[in-house]
Amino acid sequence: MGTDKSLFDGLAISREEDLCEAHMGQYPVIFLSLKNIEGSDYESARKRLWSVIREEARRFSYLLEKNIISDFDRDDLQSLIYGNGDLEDSLKLLSGILFHTCGHKVVILIDEYDVPLDKTNQFGYYDKMVQLIRLLFGSSLKTNDYLAFAVLTGCLRGEIKAAVCF
Repeated sequence: MGTDKSLFDGLAISREEDLCEAHMGQYPVIFLSLKNIEGSDYESARKRLWSVIREEARRFSYLLEKNIISDFDRDDLQSLIYGNGDLEDSLKLLSGILFHTCGHKVVILIDEYDVPLDKTNQFGYYDKMVQLIRLLFGSSLKTNDYLAFAVLTGCLRGEIKAAVCF
């Protein structure tokens, strides 16, 4: 929300004036890069994932100073900032906070979604990480009433992969 529209100057999308007018700057955006989610064991990788989500929650800490956030959402946002609660439900929780505060469904962008799976396969805890990612993505991307859409990108073994979820 409130993006600098000049970021899109010269791009084909900027010529789609009606589309830009209707959608540009209208959605709160959650962005995660999972490129550094690795570790020699599951707990190390899990802590790194929590760290990435905490940092994204901190980006919205300015909401704590505004009167537009409910006490309930304030407590939940503080919980995310401090890494408390369920990692598996953290993105859905952040989505709800942003929806209640901003009045718009959220966009979730996840880059390098495949890196944690590739790294964990190398270190032998693939099954645990798959379960964690399945629960995290399941609650935030499949059963999330606050989601407008999501984009996941990854590049595994030289192949570029992208998925868009609506």
